[in-house]
Amino acid sequence: MSFLKHCSRIGLRSSIRSFSAGSDALVDVKTDNKGIATVTMNRPPVNSLNFHHLEALHQTFLSLERDRCRGMILTSSSPTVFSAGLDILEMYQPTIDKARQFWRMLQDTWIKLYSSPYPTVAVINGHSPAGGCLLALSCEYRVIVPKVTIGLNETQLGIVAPQWFQDCLKNVIGVRKAEVALTSGHMFTSDEALNVGLVDEIVNDKEAGLVAAGKFLAVHSKIPVLARTSVKLGFRKDTLSRLVNGREVDTKLFIEFITHPKVQEGLGKYLESLKKK
Repeated sequence: MSFLKHCSRIGLRSSIRSFSAGSDALVDVKTDNKGIATVTMNRPPVNSLNFHHLEALHQTFLSLERDRCRGMILTSSSPTVFSAGLDILEMYQPTIDKARQFWRMLQDTWIKLYSSPYPTVAVINGHSPAGGCLLALSCEYRVIVPKVTIGLNETQLGIVAPQWFQDCLKNVIGVRKAEVALTSGHMFTSDEALNVGLVDEIVNDKEAGLVAAGKFLAVHSKIPVLARTSVKLGFRKDTLSRLVNGREVDTKLFIEFITHPKVQEGLGKYLESLKKK
């Protein structure tokens, strides 16, 4: 079985409509007449990724693949935040079963996005820490608006970014720059992100970002799908394989880490600081 086929078997297929109908949808999807889908995260106020939001994204990526989407733009309905990353409430005092389900859904969602057969662009129209940065890194092309920040800042919260998070950053900006950024939990400004290659363009606003994304996809959506996907997965197969073949170990490490008393204490203090704000 090919790696692409293996990835396509992960998760259950279901209709995109259940997640895109109504103003309270967690994910809104609009597809134009060229087969380009704009996927807008819509979990106010900051698109924090809880189980249900990840599930909505996962089902969306499955449906786009099933419908042979020609390209996908990932963006946010928030005017200031792309995604604030993983929902801390999913990791604070969870049951083991809840933690496992949450982490497996995150794994499934990332695998589907990172291995997508259609080209992908992140229009980063707001701040993008931690898991938000992971979503952006998982796309093939990234545009960002001015005066926002992006990065894997988990170490600042006393959390360790999993190896596959780290690999995504290394694959984009290189080993040395990634090591410095990860050990310090550095958040890059828009200008810094462009300078290190974390993003490909800075645009004036979200609308300009959508235009830039459209230009990238206009070229890449015309390339024969089988050839393009094979090349894409050739570059990404090592990173994908490490998680696909090590899902149980990765889940076990996550549960052991977040249930550590010191980690729980740190998460509790962080939640208290958010309440004060």
